[in-house]
Amino acid sequence: MNTLLGRRTRLLAATTATAALVLVVAGCSSSDSGSGKTTVKGVHLAKAGQLTTCTHLPYPPFQSEIDGKVQGFDVSLIDLVAKDLGVKQQILDTPFENFKTGAFLNSGQCDLAAAGMTITAERKKNVDFSDPYFEATQAVLVDKSSGVNSLADVKAKGKKLGAQAQTTGEDYVKSKGYDPISFESSDAVLNGLRTGQVQAVVIDYPVVQGWLKDKANADKFKVVDNLKTGEQYGFTVKKGNTALRDAINKAIKNAKADGTYKKLYEQWIGPYDSSVASPAAS
Repeated sequence: MNTLLGRRTRLLAATTATAALVLVVAGCSSSDSGSGKTTVKGVHLAKAGQLTTCTHLPYPPFQSEIDGKVQGFDVSLIDLVAKDLGVKQQILDTPFENFKTGAFLNSGQCDLAAAGMTITAERKKNVDFSDPYFEATQAVLVDKSSGVNSLADVKAKGKKLGAQAQTTGEDYVKSKGYDPISFESSDAVLNGLRTGQVQAVVIDYPVVQGWLKDKANADKFKVVDNLKTGEQYGFTVKKGNTALRDAINKAIKNAKADGTYKKLYEQWIGPYDSSVASPAAS
């Protein structure tokens, strides 16, 4: 069952480059006659003066609404792309299913998608991925009182397992013969664990790291498995949009070279791990 498609989309302002950068647009962009689109440094933008990013909220530490603004690791990296183009980033919250099909990219509602999204062969059929910018593992988080000490224990002890719908974590446990309860968002996954709907969940480890920064969560839950599934995250653009893909790749490469990536990683995720932060191309 997919409840994601019923979510109402909403436009939210992301943390962006300074207002002074907007002035650059006038000097390096041109409007496409009658379309409302803009070309900046060879990159066609859906809306003049902004880089429109599709995401699915919340998914901390990659993107979530904090103090009325969408912030996170992905948001900060795409802010670097927007800064290079001399525009501001705007974020559109959309159903996660959209990222598999590339629908909002194809319709011109978004320029790119950033959603802690794993690069897969199936998704590559519909969208073009940037270079990988993060390597993720899947964590198994359990209630300390559950008696579960591994993923295998979930099945052996007849416990209920939860996962976020339409994600590779859900796909992974299904491939191992589990029948997880699907939740619409990462927040809903955590709430399911808190309320006892499930006794264990499988979700990306960085998300769990963020949850366990909260003492109340750390006191109640623990990680019992870290599943290395070889997943790499990438940003996506419409098929054939090489100019924007190249701009994203350039921003990621420069951020890793000048230390910005490491700073953002430590700010949003935790202690820097170069093997996770610098995966080889998929």
